[in-house]
Amino acid sequence: MKIDVTDYQKILNQIQQELSGTKVTGRVASYVPELAKVPADKFGMHLYNLEGESFCFGDSDECFSIQSISKVFSLALAMKMIGNTLWKRVGVEPSGAKFNSLSLLEDNFGIPRNPFINAGALVVADVLVSYFSDPKAAFLTFLHELTGNDTITYNETVAASEKSEGYRNFAMANYLKSFGNMKNDVEDVLDFYFHQCSITMSCRELPQAFIVFANQGQLLGSDRQFLTGQQVKRINALMLTCGFYDEAGEFSFEVGLPGKSGVGGGIVAVHPGHYAVAVWSPPLNPKGNSERGMASLERLTTLTGYSIF
Repeated sequence: MKIDVTDYQKILNQIQQELSGTKVTGRVASYVPELAKVPADKFGMHLYNLEGESFCFGDSDECFSIQSISKVFSLALAMKMIGNTLWKRVGVEPSGAKFNSLSLLEDNFGIPRNPFINAGALVVADVLVSYFSDPKAAFLTFLHELTGNDTITYNETVAASEKSEGYRNFAMANYLKSFGNMKNDVEDVLDFYFHQCSITMSCRELPQAFIVFANQGQLLGSDRQFLTGQQVKRINALMLTCGFYDEAGEFSFEVGLPGKSGVGGGIVAVHPGHYAVAVWSPPLNPKGNSERGMASLERLTTLTGYSIF
């Protein structure tokens, strides 16, 4: 099924009309001090299709901290660099627990359940610190190649804010170290990880970056195969099953797309062969996902009449 491109904007306009005035019970993330300063009423959405056409509303051009959405990029880069060797150090199963759970590490002898919980993302960060002499520069280069936008960068204030309250991540990294699943200095890995999470992008830029996951690994408008088809298949599968922590099943049930959330209030999702879409609304539900973002994407697949299922 193919939606007429003129319908996408009508659908987004309807989503904005339906949800802008609804009461939100969620709260803006406060455990990272800088995130707590973001106004709760921000709301934007942007859809980018395989024809290169864009459809949007609201605060779609305003940059925000993408937080755990960045884990998709770091995973893609690690897979590109070391391939299937990665799966010796991190699993591919849903966690069924909070994103910062320590108990799962003990249960699994230091092997994180998947790359999108914090422990798994720290292992991926450790891989990149091992592979690159300057992982922060390499990560930005990867994003710039992926998007064609060399203005994307770190928010040093957010990175410092993450570090100032990152006690649980420090504990997790040291725990991984105790199991031999952290090869580099903990401080170096966490410095990269906190910077990775501090990347700022807009709802316009995020689907432009994620369109490669909807296009079988090929950059839009180019013959360049940026990722292999198999790599994209694996990443999309992980987004579907693990992209929303212990609410991944709910997102699959309600929305039916591979996606990834971040505690900055952003969510990105892809419909392979069709589009990538991002939505931003800072108030989070009790599971740590954007309340209005989840509702927006449910309305998108309902109003278009199709998902991956």
